[in-house]
Amino acid sequence: MMTRRDVLASGAALLATPGYARPGRDFPGVRLVPDQEAMVAVPGGRVYVRVNGDLKGPCPPLVLMHGGPGSSHWYFLNATALAGDRAVILYDQLDCGRSDAPGDPANWVIPRFLDELEAIRGHFAIPRWHVLGASWGGTLCVEYGARMFAAQPGVIASLIVQSPLVSTPLWLRDARLLKDRMPPDVRDRLDRCDVPGALPQAECDAATDAFYARHVHLSDPPPAIAAYKKTMPRSFSPNLYNYMWGRAEFTSSGTLKDYDGTPLLQKLEAKRTLFVAGEADEAVPATVAGFAAAVPGGAAFREIPDAAHAVMGDNPAAYLAVLRPWLAGRD
Repeated sequence: MMTRRDVLASGAALLATPGYARPGRDFPGVRLVPDQEAMVAVPGGRVYVRVNGDLKGPCPPLVLMHGGPGSSHWYFLNATALAGDRAVILYDQLDCGRSDAPGDPANWVIPRFLDELEAIRGHFAIPRWHVLGASWGGTLCVEYGARMFAAQPGVIASLIVQSPLVSTPLWLRDARLLKDRMPPDVRDRLDRCDVPGALPQAECDAATDAFYARHVHLSDPPPAIAAYKKTMPRSFSPNLYNYMWGRAEFTSSGTLKDYDGTPLLQKLEAKRTLFVAGEADEAVPATVAGFAAAVPGGAAFREIPDAAHAVMGDNPAAYLAVLRPWLAGRD
């Protein structure tokens, strides 16, 4: 059975597509081996958590929430280059990565995912931390910030909301615009693939990957991170993604299809909130900047050049150059 990558490698069905994702390069300072690991009890099961750096050090740790729903922590590994400054905490949400996988849709609701964060904080006795979420993790980041700034404002040193899903209608509006800018044959194929069975799956996968190579990830994982990814029991959980979102990034049929978190922006604290998007992000930078502006007082916004949605993988040097002073300024 052909995979998306097989089709891309063969060049089939991509007569007018943009270039493929470029080979990734190893980033200096990455720590592939964790300093400590734990399986932390959360509602519904246990989640895998890895830590690099000193949790008892002078600077609050940074915890990172992966996207999906259904992805895993591996694509945040470049962030471990910060572990000399502060502890860096990566984890897999339930049913993802190295975490337990009960496969129960009753667990796939936002409040339970937020409870995972508090379970991790409690397990490691962390009084205060920086919280970063990307994509679906950005959804959780906004939700967590709205919850904690009101109830326990001292817990969050800062909130970094990267490439977030804040409103499904706005996400789909932007996805439509980006699809319309694709080469005509790819755009038409993507539209036809929204009807099950209209085209062979291999063609739909190839067209989808053409979109992803332009707006999701400009770079493939470098060899060391790719090897790490292969050791995981699952790097992506399609059942969770399909249930909550749908077939692909630009169409939604799951439980998030009517999601609107824009009212939560009113509950965030501008001075401690940073929004981030990649220059070629499917989370369109102008839209993400609008979310930052909607926070009372205006939250900060940074656009990372030479990056799409996978900002930490596409341009870690530029991203960490933004994060280091931001975190230090709010420790």
